[in-house]
Amino acid sequence: MKRLARRLLFALFLFFPVLASDAQEPKALPLPDERYKADILLVVAHPDDEGAATPYLARALDEHKRIAVVFGTRGSSGANEAGAEQAAALGAIREIEARNALTTLGITNVWFLGGQDTASQNVLQSLANWDHGASLEQLVRLVRLTHPEVILTFLPGTFIGEDHGDHQASGVLATEAFDLAGDPASFPEQLAGPTKRLEPFLENLRPWQPKKIYYFADADREDIFRGKGPDYSVKEISKLSKQPYWRMALDSFRAHQTQAKSFLDKIAQMDEAQIEKMATSDGGWTDALHFVLGKSLVGGSVTGDLFDGLTPGAIPFARSDVSPEPALPNLSVELGGPYSFYAEFRRAHGLTNLPHPEPPEIALQAPGTLVIPLWVRNRTAKTQEVTLSVALPTGWTTQDGTGKFTVAAKQVAATRIEITLPALAENGAKKLEPQEISVHAESNGQSVGEIKLRVELRKRALPQ
Repeated sequence: MKRLARRLLFALFLFFPVLASDAQEPKALPLPDERYKADILLVVAHPDDEGAATPYLARALDEHKRIAVVFGTRGSSGANEAGAEQAAALGAIREIEARNALTTLGITNVWFLGGQDTASQNVLQSLANWDHGASLEQLVRLVRLTHPEVILTFLPGTFIGEDHGDHQASGVLATEAFDLAGDPASFPEQLAGPTKRLEPFLENLRPWQPKKIYYFADADREDIFRGKGPDYSVKEISKLSKQPYWRMALDSFRAHQTQAKSFLDKIAQMDEAQIEKMATSDGGWTDALHFVLGKSLVGGSVTGDLFDGLTPGAIPFARSDVSPEPALPNLSVELGGPYSFYAEFRRAHGLTNLPHPEPPEIALQAPGTLVIPLWVRNRTAKTQEVTLSVALPTGWTTQDGTGKFTVAAKQVAATRIEITLPALAENGAKKLEPQEISVHAESNGQSVGEIKLRVELRKRALPQ
């Protein structure tokens, strides 16, 4: 009997813990960390580039929007107006300056991709110097972490203006991340969860499809951007700070001492009336902001507010509609380099509505050299001879790249034409009108392509 009693007690001991377990409340599985949720993700290249959108960010904060910012570089190759530090040490300082500038607005979620500054107008050089694939992976990770409703960034394209290749690169990466972050087949190691304790590689993120992407242009001209997106006044008064939005932007910019100490020292000596007069006459501080709608997956009007048509919650992943490849003749000559890249980029990302100058354009320092990259495409079954010539303004001369060339059957060959740009007159006009040049290609006495390019000469400009 005692043995039987012990067996019964042992059986009850095993049975009741199961019953107790069955009675427990369900355990909630972990969800994404809401502290990092963003309504707007701003993607720019350098510390102080956020200034292109700071007045709008101040407005959005008034409307209780959550904002996060990603910088492509730390700005380590610039000059230092505040101290002796250069290179990586300067980059470390500028990271702090950028964080401090955004903290004045109340924005604290800030990341840096770690790209290297690239002083050129060629987006392909910037993407190479940023380690394009690694930077894209990191930006997709940050989109999946922050779950932005809207991405705001530089317009990817070439224009007469500052036309910084790094600015363009930030817009390219932001567009690619917009199209990839919601795709479970892209960077899947970010989405897989760890299956063992202290597993250090798999990240347990979730796909996230942003709903809209907007751009601001790094260009002098504004006519081709009008009506392509919403406009915002920077002169309205903030509900939070009781200051105009442009004034909040200026206060934020004060953190960028290494880039503008001499200017900021002058501002520090002014009273409010003088500051307002300076900002108004300078123009850049009080001009309205113009954004370009890249694409919206939730409808809304083109010129409506950035959040027009948005409702809370995730939306399904939307694969980009790729426009058909344009039909080309059997033998053709086209602009190469960034120009052909952007034609393919707009087609691949469903951005054929994005404004771009026709003919293509660039501003260059003179005296100097203009390089015109070309693709020569031969789709025929035999080698073809092509003659390249160029029509130039007075005083411009061809260095290299014209004459007769052969292209093998079924091949695409790269070539370039180099042009010497004349010096500018010392007492000439402050701003010259762009000059048009044309490249003409012939084969067997027939035209196989004509390329036009508008070039503005300046006393100072980024290298091509």
